[in-house]
Amino acid sequence: MSSEFAPGLIIQHFTPPLRLADFKAIAFDMDSTLINIECIDEIADAVGKKAEVAAITEAAMRGEITDFKDSLRRRVALLKGVPAEALQTVYDQRLKINPGAPELINAAKAAGLQTLLVSGGFTFFADRVRERLGMHEAHANTLEIDGGLLTGQVLGDIVDGAAKQQHLLALCQRLGCAPRQSIAVGDGANDLPMMGVSGLSVAYHAKPKVREQAMVSIQAGGLDRVLELFS
Repeated sequence: MSSEFAPGLIIQHFTPPLRLADFKAIAFDMDSTLINIECIDEIADAVGKKAEVAAITEAAMRGEITDFKDSLRRRVALLKGVPAEALQTVYDQRLKINPGAPELINAAKAAGLQTLLVSGGFTFFADRVRERLGMHEAHANTLEIDGGLLTGQVLGDIVDGAAKQQHLLALCQRLGCAPRQSIAVGDGANDLPMMGVSGLSVAYHAKPKVREQAMVSIQAGGLDRVLELFS
């Protein structure tokens, strides 16, 4: 069963209202959730490979490529030789915070929730977005840079769907709360593992597979529409 709680806000498997303060943590994907772009696609544009990279990104987000780590390695390999300053250019000229993100995060913090950014994207952007939005912590992938150029490699373990879930569970453990006292917000297939363990899963302008499995789907308006669920 699903119902449209208000235009563009679809409720499934969840009965509002609750109090936001009943939750202890809220986790967000970054690319196309907190921000308006897929950063890797925009970096690829610097070397004329946006279409090639974006096709892999889109397939991964729809869940057609099930090995996110492999898909990320394939995309990052195409970035070999991109000047590192291209990252700053993307941040300055193309990255915008999505509507309602500051309002939702500020409301969550005011209600006592810990805010978590978990991204299959890159620390260069995640750390800046975390600071810009005043979030508590962020986890993402680190691009290797050598001689001012991207090497086409990712350093360390890749943050995929399983890692996103683990970061949320670890936060809940540190807070001493059950996973059901967390909220998870995302738009792509690699957000489903963390959404699956949360007490409230929110799909934001998401891929069909994600919309179908989420408790709540925002299909019109900004992220602050989550606040309409609470009394």
